Amino acid sequence: MLVGNIKPKSENRSDTDFLTIFNTSLNLPNTFADYFRNNFMNRITIIFSVLLFLFSFSVHAQQEEKKQEIGKITGRVIDSASGEAVEYAAVSLQRMEDGKVVNGATADEKGIFKLENVAEGNYKLIIDFIGYQKKENKNIVVSKENPTVILKDIKLSGKQKVLKEVTIAAEKSVIENKIDKMVYNVDKDVTSQGGVATDVLKKIPQVDVDVDGNVELQGNANIRFLINGKPSVIFGNNIADVLQSIPSSQIQSIEIITSPGAKYDAEGTGGIINIILKKSTAQGINGNVSVSAGTRLENGSFNLNARKGKFGVHANFNGNAMLTSSTVNQMTRKSTDTTSTTILTQNGNTDLTRRSYQGGFGFDWDLNDKNSVSGSVGIGYYGVVNDGGAGRTTLARDGFGNTLSNVHDSLLTNSYFKAHWYNAEISYKKKFKKEDQELEILLNTSTGLDVSYFDQTQEFISPVNIYNGSYGNNPSTQSLTNVEINYTHPLPKDVTIETGAKLTMDHDYNVNDIYLLNLANSNYDYSTSQSSTMDFFRTIYAGYLSVQFKLFKFLDVKAGSRYEYTQANADFSNSGNMTFAPYNTLAPSAIISHKFKKEQMLKLGYTHRIQRPDYGDMNPFVNATDPKNISTGNPNLLPEIGDKVELSYSQPVAKKGNFSATLFMRNNTNDIQWYTYFYPTYKVGDSTYSNVAVRVRENIGHEDNYGLNLFASVPFGEKLNIRTNLSGFERYIFSGISSTADVHGFNYRANLNITYQLSPTLVLEAFGNFNSPRINAQGTMPSFTTYNFAFRKQLFHKNASIAFTATNFFNEYVNQKTSLTGDNFTLENLRQLPYRSFGINFTYKFGHLEFKKEKEAEDPNLTNPPGN
Repeated sequence: MLVGNIKPKSENRSDTDFLTIFNTSLNLPNTFADYFRNNFMNRITIIFSVLLFLFSFSVHAQQEEKKQEIGKITGRVIDSASGEAVEYAAVSLQRMEDGKVVNGATADEKGIFKLENVAEGNYKLIIDFIGYQKKENKNIVVSKENPTVILKDIKLSGKQKVLKEVTIAAEKSVIENKIDKMVYNVDKDVTSQGGVATDVLKKIPQVDVDVDGNVELQGNANIRFLINGKPSVIFGNNIADVLQSIPSSQIQSIEIITSPGAKYDAEGTGGIINIILKKSTAQGINGNVSVSAGTRLENGSFNLNARKGKFGVHANFNGNAMLTSSTVNQMTRKSTDTTSTTILTQNGNTDLTRRSYQGGFGFDWDLNDKNSVSGSVGIGYYGVVNDGGAGRTTLARDGFGNTLSNVHDSLLTNSYFKAHWYNAEISYKKKFKKEDQELEILLNTSTGLDVSYFDQTQEFISPVNIYNGSYGNNPSTQSLTNVEINYTHPLPKDVTIETGAKLTMDHDYNVNDIYLLNLANSNYDYSTSQSSTMDFFRTIYAGYLSVQFKLFKFLDVKAGSRYEYTQANADFSNSGNMTFAPYNTLAPSAIISHKFKKEQMLKLGYTHRIQRPDYGDMNPFVNATDPKNISTGNPNLLPEIGDKVELSYSQPVAKKGNFSATLFMRNNTNDIQWYTYFYPTYKVGDSTYSNVAVRVRENIGHEDNYGLNLFASVPFGEKLNIRTNLSGFERYIFSGISSTADVHGFNYRANLNITYQLSPTLVLEAFGNFNSPRINAQGTMPSFTTYNFAFRKQLFHKNASIAFTATNFFNEYVNQKTSLTGDNFTLENLRQLPYRSFGINFTYKFGHLEFKKEKEAEDPNLTNPPGN
């Protein structure tokens, strides 16, 4: 049925319009609140029902447990000068043989501490408290013959200068290399102040970020992104936009996992990037506020933490805006057939604006020494608006060079994308009497409500005459639910087994309502042939087993395998139901490492990974916002399979410095990439477009990569630190879908970061980055250079700071010239992206930190501990 409509103006769309379009098109209840209440809240109810069950289970477990003390260490901490008790001193117990911390406690108001359930062995006791020098007691032996060790008074000597206000923070380097991942500590990064997650990722070794914010890890864009270790529907949309909506002031650290073990999902042939948001575990009430303003970006964030004893809560809210940014576009496409050559020239500009916010609330509760529960809920929004126009010339010549036609017209486009998302999670962790034995149950769920809109008008220039127009409203829902259980069990002789299972349920429903301009009456009529719906379901059942052990007494080995069974089906309104054949994925992984005496580490890793096409890749809906350059999905895509071998070496350099070198070799089969075809005419429903390039996701064949990454962070004295990262890889692409030849080429990247501590409260930093041209299946992506300068001044006894940043201050634009070759066409495209920016950031930390703990029952054996 055709429905007459007047085309709406995209720039006047509000969130009310968003919800109206969403509810009407998806036949949802009358209000968004109804939908939220009937769906998302149902899952919230389930989560807290699970929490209640787990709480009951933990109470029952406590009642059933019987104390089986192996050994005990007790003592008292006093001031060496006054002889008075040092209240709430921190006590930790380490094994002498390997330095591993196995137990810990806090002294009470009388300075008395006790460590229970201590296994037989030789230990070192470390006592520390603010204002005192750290004290170590070595060779404390617990045995069957002497299970209870009562120490003499431990005397702490005061430091020469005691600060009235102290910020407790472990002194970390910017980069930390661990056995299975690399950690980038964001608070050490000055030039990212006032920026977004993308600005931070540019600094991290083995990570490449182009000027549009697209991220690659070791040259692979198929990355599994997590937030606080959890997947979210927020990453089901444009990942580049999402990363540019998270303020860097909200990020505590970013973990790079290039060789994930069996415990991790097998998804993501490039590896895993885990973004850890800020949260404090200190006692008391504390938090921070950060506000940034600039010529291109504005953002702000607020964090609040409160903890009393074993219960803590945290809340956060942040917002981000990119001011209107105008990109200049110039495209020339030359196409040929048996009788003629056509040259399309299109020049114009696109104005882009972005807005986002997100917030959340969470808690963690130590029910007792063995059982703990944590949970959180969150909301978020981001929206992108594009407004553009271009003038076009289409020149056609015959084989002798004679002009067949010369058409001048113009294109006006408007589009926006708005997404609301909601998530909730709950986790339960149980520790057992045996050290490192642990059970963990997790449940998280997230829902996304999206609306995309476009309209386009084409008109001849002389005389002005509209000859084509259309618009589309495209609401969608996404829901993602994960249920996971993990269990760790230590065995004798330093052997540890990990096992677990996971269920993932993904549901995506998408509506594409298209309206075409009726030139006879100037109305927009609903197109039954171009409009469509998609209902996509996918379920993944997974289980894993891994073991960690010593081999030949000098190699640390962690090896395992993950099994995933995938079922999926989709209902496309224009092509009917499609049931995809279920498939099995067996993903083995292994890491073998050796740690030398001076903290040097050599590591060899292997992983087998999979990249499943998502609903956006597979949706056959045709996006004709620009009728000369169309994009569409491919429901016949196969999963991409990746195998990678990685050899790395790392060592500390001087104080707080480090060096690492990584060699890798990766092979991808059924490689998923964008591919462009050219058609003299292309039919979409009841419309036929001429001289069209169609961009589609394809399994292009297979790809091999061989690369090397070098990273060094070197301090020069106490004030100067230089970090540099050099990476390069040779890429071979073996295409199986086109007559174009197989391609290969060398890609490299280099950056340099210089930090200078001008004074205890003033630091300067400069950062420069260069990316070489990169090849793909059909051509090359351009090289680019970016650079930043920043300084940060700490104020108010280091409780506040002000920072200034400048990016590409000598050049207004970054020029991106792209070459593309396909069957019967070549394309040259030049984009000039505005990149120069200046910004200022103010951050303030507030709150009071408490060190007291809940009073414990007194041990009668320690009422009057023996004297010195």
